[in-house]
Amino acid sequence: MTNTMSGMSRTAAAAATLPAPHPAGRPVAPSRSGLGGIGLVLGGTLSVQFGSAVAALLFPRVGPFGTVALRVTIAAVLLLAVCRPRLRGHSRGDWAVAGAFGVALGGMNILFYQAIDRIPLGPAVTLEVLGPLVLSVLTARRAVSLVWAALALAGVFLLGRDGFERLDLTGAGFALAAGALWAAYIVLNSRSGARFPRLDGLVVAMAVAALMSLPLGIAAAGTALLDPAVLALGLAVALLSSGLPYALEVLALRRLPAATFAVLMSLAPAVGALAGFLVLGQTLSASQCAAVALVMAASAGAVRTGRA
Repeated sequence: MTNTMSGMSRTAAAAATLPAPHPAGRPVAPSRSGLGGIGLVLGGTLSVQFGSAVAALLFPRVGPFGTVALRVTIAAVLLLAVCRPRLRGHSRGDWAVAGAFGVALGGMNILFYQAIDRIPLGPAVTLEVLGPLVLSVLTARRAVSLVWAALALAGVFLLGRDGFERLDLTGAGFALAAGALWAAYIVLNSRSGARFPRLDGLVVAMAVAALMSLPLGIAAAGTALLDPAVLALGLAVALLSSGLPYALEVLALRRLPAATFAVLMSLAPAVGALAGFLVLGQTLSASQCAAVALVMAASAGAVRTGRA
């Protein structure tokens, strides 16, 4: 669900982390900062996809609008309490970036939840990840980056092929729109992280997203949002799908170029398929397993041969 509960993040051609050759002609090992950034991205992807699978359990009780309202609002409250952002000393430009970041974040999650309410999780994540992949192609600086992006795209389509025949067109449209906002999320996340210290920009953006989604959730689910069991699941979803992964992505984008980040997002369908299998009992066909291998190979190649 990326964002399936989507969210992801999703949302930037692959640039990577190999440094320039050593003056003596011997290559230097990849920087710890770059490797750490890759680890942050992978951790965030795992968290958000499993959170999206858990979020699907809330749909019968509060619907997609109620689910996204719980996820984003609880995450915003937790981030405000933990981070305590400094709201003074920022320019209008800073606030504009943070506000746009919040709109992209809230819209991405709302649209994605509408998508997974209509189509299976695997195809939904597959369609959504096209946003970051397109962004990676548009920002490519080396021909080999296009090769890796094309390989990832082939894997994405192969992964979702089995479910595309039964897709609801409205649900597919929501997933594609969520992917476009995921690409915007990646760019604005990077810019916000450069303007705000710590996670302050993310906290502001999450508050904006909560103000967008909470009225929709209240209108759709009403007092069901206050049920203790619903709140407990909402807390789990907020931590797995918003608080933890978004914080990791902010930190990752301070270590990695947005283009590298975007290509790594192509791992989302593979992780989403794994989460669907473990949490929701969805199985993988042989072609889907091959697609997972393609996407992972493309991401690894993009990170290794790209340019930071």
